[in-house]
Amino acid sequence: MSVKYDYLVVGAGLYGAVFARLAAEEGRNVLVIDKRDHIAGNIYTKEVEGIQVHQYGAHIFHTNDKKVWEYLNRFTEFNRFTNSPVANYHGELYSLPFNMYTFYQMWGVTTPQQAEEMIEKQKKAAGIGEPRNLEEQAISLVGTDIYEKLIKGYTQKQWGRPCSELPAFIIRRLPVRFTFDNNYFNALYQGIPIGGYTQMVKNILDHGNITVELGTDYLVPENRERLTGSADCVVFTGPVDAYFGYCLGALSYRSVRFETEVLDMPNYQGNAAVNYTDSETPWTRIIEHKWFEFGGQDKTVISREYSAEWKPGDEPYYPVNDEQNQALYEKYRAMAAEEKNVIFGGRLGEYRYYDMDKTVASAMEKWEEISLTR
Repeated sequence: MSVKYDYLVVGAGLYGAVFARLAAEEGRNVLVIDKRDHIAGNIYTKEVEGIQVHQYGAHIFHTNDKKVWEYLNRFTEFNRFTNSPVANYHGELYSLPFNMYTFYQMWGVTTPQQAEEMIEKQKKAAGIGEPRNLEEQAISLVGTDIYEKLIKGYTQKQWGRPCSELPAFIIRRLPVRFTFDNNYFNALYQGIPIGGYTQMVKNILDHGNITVELGTDYLVPENRERLTGSADCVVFTGPVDAYFGYCLGALSYRSVRFETEVLDMPNYQGNAAVNYTDSETPWTRIIEHKWFEFGGQDKTVISREYSAEWKPGDEPYYPVNDEQNQALYEKYRAMAAEEKNVIFGGRLGEYRYYDMDKTVASAMEKWEEISLTR
């Protein structure tokens, strides 16, 4: 195949779309391919009963990065959605993130001082010094009661491992507030794209220098052979271990399965997200999609989320960044560095958890780095 493009971008998700647009605006010709039959990757939304349904789980955009916020606002308008999930523990409801409402519901305390004293008391009783794992980190942040009811079961379902075997850093970003503030993200900018994420990504890819080809899996040998040489540079946003044929072994991921149904009622749970934090309930949370856009439809759409260990054929969602997997990734990263004219980017290409704003920022930084070296 003769060279037709400056860049072949593998993956029409957020990283791939932003990179492609930046390159296109600098006069580069870009071919974007995706193995799925749609753009937008895991932030793909589809309209059902007039409701934008998040097909691969809830995505709430939030950032303190003004540059990223202003960039995306070129392609969409965000609503004022504020993420305030609810935790359901055997029918008991608690406010999230952990804040004074939660502490009052749990212990009946009414002042920050009382809440802090309760947490410190439980931390001392547990004998925790420097947290060595997620369990100890959680108890040191919010005490034993909240850990047992609202963190332990949910986290073990989500990661498929005991909290004592998970690294502490996973929960260090957990918001804990001694105020009556149940806005989960302490971010300056937050919202959901009006009309859905798919339309936003479509707008990003809408440029004369960008060609999009769907239903094309780059890792299928005949496709890879056909596309080899079609571009001067490949931007690969798929799993880095898959790119190399799992030659060093497969990295571990968590996957998510969804059960989505349309209900003939206007309101199922009264909130966009309800987390089920006991270990007995098989799903981790229920999403009611209409509340991301303050829906007034007569019907509603809900999705139950089930976390599972990834296996070939599943969609990888969250990298399991424990010591063993991180050591394996470093070997793949060394191999990736030796690949000529190939850029590995995004959540799967870099084997790291990225919030959406960090994904956009990473693509912008990569293009800036390329521009400076030309």
